[in-house]
Amino acid sequence: MADAQESLGRKGKYNLLGPRVGLILSSPEISASIVTVLEGVFQTLGCESCRRRETSVQDFLGELTVFREQLDAHRGPIGCALVALVAPSGQLRQPQQLIRELSCCGALRGCPKIFLLLSSAPGAVFKPGAFFTSLCELCGHCPHWSLLQMLTEVFRRMAEESSGATYCPVLRSSLRGAVCLGDMGPWRPEPEPTPSTQYDLSGAKAALLLAVIRDRPGAQHDVKALGDLCQALGFETTLRIDPTAQAFQEELAQFRKQLDTHRGPVSCALVSLMAHGGPQGQLVGADGQVVQLEVLMQELKCCRALQGHPKIFLLQACRGGYRDAGMGRTALPWFLRWLWTAPASPLHADILQIYMDAQGSSSKGSSPERSDQEDILTVYAASEGCVAYRDEKGSDFIQTLVEVLRTDPGGDLLELLTEVNRQVCELDVLGPDCDEYHKACLEIHSSLRRRLCLQT
Repeated sequence: MADAQESLGRKGKYNLLGPRVGLILSSPEISASIVTVLEGVFQTLGCESCRRRETSVQDFLGELTVFREQLDAHRGPIGCALVALVAPSGQLRQPQQLIRELSCCGALRGCPKIFLLLSSAPGAVFKPGAFFTSLCELCGHCPHWSLLQMLTEVFRRMAEESSGATYCPVLRSSLRGAVCLGDMGPWRPEPEPTPSTQYDLSGAKAALLLAVIRDRPGAQHDVKALGDLCQALGFETTLRIDPTAQAFQEELAQFRKQLDTHRGPVSCALVSLMAHGGPQGQLVGADGQVVQLEVLMQELKCCRALQGHPKIFLLQACRGGYRDAGMGRTALPWFLRWLWTAPASPLHADILQIYMDAQGSSSKGSSPERSDQEDILTVYAASEGCVAYRDEKGSDFIQTLVEVLRTDPGGDLLELLTEVNRQVCELDVLGPDCDEYHKACLEIHSSLRRRLCLQT
């Protein structure tokens, strides 16, 4: 516990000592006004140089390759990279392929890579809305805030401005520390939040833990640790062991019904799903059958009692079969590793993706996300397509999560999860049927609109 306290005391913050570089890629159908606004935003965020390219979506990958090669040829450190990808709705079908192109940039190893993925109706007249205006304002007035704190506040303002809209922005983070774009000074904690910027958790808090422990050595330790934590945080906790694929869905449906019929307000729900993962990110039940993760999550997203309240999903399962050797030491032959002083870093770490509709608050039509995506925090034990690791002592994700939350139960959950990811990324892990060390990295999805503290 002392080690965890010391670690939290030196919570990571990216240095951003080098220049901040930007790239804006837009398809020909996108209005020039969108790109103009983006250039102003990048300038406000401190970009010293920003390339602007208009090209087809099919050529985005080639442009990113050129951008990566230019950065790798750059002499001297780079602080961070900001990339905007703007295309008509539905055309950015495989953004992860584009993001991976920059994640393997040697010059950006250990530096934050920030992606803004905007969808827009062809020829639409851009209205900056609350997103850009709020982000620029917060950078000026709250320069010590981390970018995740700023985005949460921006999401809240967007929701208030666009009441009744069907769209909800979402961020995906594998950051390992605080990104403060507003200044270069030391990180300082933000002022005490006002009631309007923090979720009210004075009502009931409920947790559902569904865990397959059959043929998953060490899983029982995760169940015990997480169950004890939930009870310590005041959650009414329900535990089900070795559910079948069908039972996963039935338990979620029953949990939703109990919340909807609960006497009195429900302020927060937490669902933990622990199992083997299928090749496409499904969950494998104790009977060997698979169930789609989105089907399970949808049960809670449509819960009436949780409308406007935080919904937390913790997912300890593989999301594919890729094993990340990392960038650095573990990627070298064994006889060279002992000469390498810099620690290896996961290939998928240090990335922040922000998905939103470029028409901002004016959008009322179809969009990538729906309003039932609001107030959701999802934490994956592995990046998309990757293996999630566990041994006879439990999983690195759950065990580290429990230790960090026990150390600071009243802290901002997004910031604490970033610290969890930093600790997990520092580990060298050995998976089953593998004698080579690999790296692990969490993936955090958030559409939270307020600061979330599980204990006040």
